Amino acid sequence: MAISKVFELLSEDYPDVKTELTYKNPYELLIAVILSAQCTDVRVNLTTPGLFRKYPTPQKLAAAKPADVEKLIHACGFYRAKTKSIMTAARDIIERFGGEVPRTLDELVTLAGVGRKTASVVLNQAFDEPAIAVDTHVKRVAHRLGWTKNTDPVKVEHDLRALLPKEQWSKVNGMLILHGRRVCKARNPKCEDCRVSAYCAYYATTEAKSLAAPELTSPARSRRSPRPSSRK
Repeated sequence: MAISKVFELLSEDYPDVKTELTYKNPYELLIAVILSAQCTDVRVNLTTPGLFRKYPTPQKLAAAKPADVEKLIHACGFYRAKTKSIMTAARDIIERFGGEVPRTLDELVTLAGVGRKTASVVLNQAFDEPAIAVDTHVKRVAHRLGWTKNTDPVKVEHDLRALLPKEQWSKVNGMLILHGRRVCKARNPKCEDCRVSAYCAYYATTEAKSLAAPELTSPARSRRSPRPSSRK
């Protein structure tokens, strides 16, 4: 019951749960998600237009000079490793998948730089396939809500799959990400502004602690003790 209510409330708060990365096709989304590792979506969105103008297809990217790609994606951080990943992924798409981004989780995770999270985002957003991509936001919010006790992303994914109907996987994934970014932040979560705090294990615990906490300063200690007289 609590889970369905949380889903209902978050659906109202976040009706549009599309990724904030900009892309035109599965290839662009795949590359953008790889670049987003330890980088903000805003920065990636500033970087990819120039990259995709010069390398609009896997074929173009696979044939590029690494130094040229590194210059274009430098601002995303870890640019040498990311250049290697996206160029290798492009070659794999050409050589093993006929130039098309694969449409299954098992195939996607064989590409360079692609783990379960990246693969799930591509399945979810590019192909409209139900998938749960567990990033730091999803893991944190699910843990605070009490939907999982695990910290390993794969185990968290399995817990959420077991709790939620398959048709809700993609939507709840996006809602948890946006809620984690805007309200349920890692530091100083906005619990008082959160519409689902009544169903949140973390809030229940912190609220109970705050109610049970003794006053930091007792009335007796708050009064200044008279200074001992210096007179003899």
